[in-house]
Amino acid sequence: MISFTVNGKKVQADVAPDTPLLWVVRDTLGMTGTKFGCGAQLCGACTVHVNGMPVRSCGTKVSDVEGKKVSTIEAVGKTPAGRAIQAAWVQHDVPQCGYCQSGQIMSAVALLESKPHPTDAEIDKAMDGNICRCGTYQRIRAAIHTAAATKTKGA
Repeated sequence: MISFTVNGKKVQADVAPDTPLLWVVRDTLGMTGTKFGCGAQLCGACTVHVNGMPVRSCGTKVSDVEGKKVSTIEAVGKTPAGRAIQAAWVQHDVPQCGYCQSGQIMSAVALLESKPHPTDAEIDKAMDGNICRCGTYQRIRAAIHTAAATKTKGA
């Protein structure tokens, strides 16, 4: 039994210790907002936060999060950065197909929580590895800047 916290709730997973966190979140816990993209930690669709840091859940063993705090897209709107990112995503019409968006949003929120006013270069670095097949990278960058400005104003 592996114990950890997901979105503020203590959980226990009766799974093999080497089970990818992605499958525990999706299949065992029933939170399907985190997406399977490549399974090789290359696309970013499966990004979640572990103790506040963005990680690729497809390559993170559930045993690696024992006793830690995991946040998924389902809870992202509970933080000021998350609310600002969600609003900016809508304002800038970021999603096309939407498949990569949970990972994109999780990476963007982690960036704003660590760098409240990121530069274009910092955005590009933080979002590197989050693949968007629809190519909305310019809108993603604009939305992150908007969210940074909004968050500063207390939204």
